[in-house]
Amino acid sequence: MLRTVLSALLVLVTFVPAIASDKEADSRPLGDDQRVADAVAAWEAWIEYQLGISRVPAASIGVVYDQELLTARGFGLANPDTGAPATPETIYSICSISKLFTSVAFMQLRDQGKVRLDAPVSDYLDWFTLQDVHPDDEAITVRRLLSHSSGLPRESDYPYWSDPDFVFPTHEQIVEKLSEQSTLYPASRYFQYSNLGLTLVGEIVTEVSGQEFDERIHAEILDPLGMADTFTDIPEDEWGEGMALGHSYLQRDGSRRRLPLFQTHGIAPAAGFASTVPDLAKFASWQFRLLGSDTQEILRSSTLREMQRVQWMDPDWETTRGLGFGTWKSDSHVFVGHGGGCPGYYSQFLLVPKNKLGVIVLTSAIGSPVGFYAEKAADLIVPAIEAAEDSPDDVPDWDPELARYVGVYDSAWGQTAILRWEDGLAVLGLGTRNPKESLYELEKVGEHTFRRVRKDDESLGEEFFFEVDDNGTVTRFLQHSNWETKVR
Repeated sequence: MLRTVLSALLVLVTFVPAIASDKEADSRPLGDDQRVADAVAAWEAWIEYQLGISRVPAASIGVVYDQELLTARGFGLANPDTGAPATPETIYSICSISKLFTSVAFMQLRDQGKVRLDAPVSDYLDWFTLQDVHPDDEAITVRRLLSHSSGLPRESDYPYWSDPDFVFPTHEQIVEKLSEQSTLYPASRYFQYSNLGLTLVGEIVTEVSGQEFDERIHAEILDPLGMADTFTDIPEDEWGEGMALGHSYLQRDGSRRRLPLFQTHGIAPAAGFASTVPDLAKFASWQFRLLGSDTQEILRSSTLREMQRVQWMDPDWETTRGLGFGTWKSDSHVFVGHGGGCPGYYSQFLLVPKNKLGVIVLTSAIGSPVGFYAEKAADLIVPAIEAAEDSPDDVPDWDPELARYVGVYDSAWGQTAILRWEDGLAVLGLGTRNPKESLYELEKVGEHTFRRVRKDDESLGEEFFFEVDDNGTVTRFLQHSNWETKVR
């Protein structure tokens, strides 16, 4: 695995050029648009603070626009014992994001005419002997497995999510126990998330393809996409080296316990994969390529669209699922993707297909609100993408003299970021739960003096005065007659 050797704890990857087009204006990477770069920087400042106050030992984040990796960063320590920093290339368990790869593998076989979505599971697995206690209802089909509406129990009947050892069952153990398990509900009645269900999809992929699951996933998905640092189970030789060490939830005393290495064995199709930000960025860019075409690359473009459409709605009229993909709406955004939670790791892979935005958040801790972090990226960055696409040449002029004020400021009440924004500066309290709404602009009114621009009528509010030392370096700012000290 390629690893970046760093002396700092934070890593910023420079912008990756977009695919060129015939028009010079269109060939410029969107990441070169300062409005987009400023929005990304605002989210980075906010999530770094949020991760810190949550005491997440290590995290790696990435933002993708179409074929560009706009940014990738690592925060904290991948191995607190050795002091090894987290980088964009740090490996994490991605747990249930694995389901996306397993679902793609099945739908690839469907595109080849080798399987059917609405075929009963028993058509492909003669050992599928789970007791259907609702035999008069519809059959348990692969479509129901992929949309978590099969009525199957959540897990194979073993305590593999239990510490201290997290012992996952083998294929043989899953088969042996299956006949002792039974359906919870009739198929197509309710949403019931099921790792067992997606494990069975992986078993079908193995059975129908005639290849081992790992071999099939690498040959048909990972290798074609150049995802060399993605694994179908935890790479033991990288644990504590290239792979971040996992930790427990945040305990009452503010600490996190180190959790042991685990292997998901037979549950790998549902929860076993490990990956990095750059690899998942490739997975995101592949989807944007396919969604923007009528061609075939691993899947038919129509098949990916089918997977990302709502295929199931629960009777609550709120819970929706695609085929393998989670599909949901929050505020003005429609998201597709998946989160993951395994012993020591929480992760989120999120796409906004309309705006070709992908957000990746990988952490080495249970309980970190990765989905919340990723959605807030969309809140900040989507408007900037839309502005850059609608008016690529209308980039606001920015006075480089303002750069001295940009940074993070500290007080007993928390930290504040002064950011580059539009043609001036903006203020963001990093402790906020809603960075888009909390961010507000400043207007310069005098030497080292600014005033807040109100959002309701753009009139000017309170004054910000920045103190500058004899070397011209900004040291702190005064707001509401109180100081905050610049810490970086």
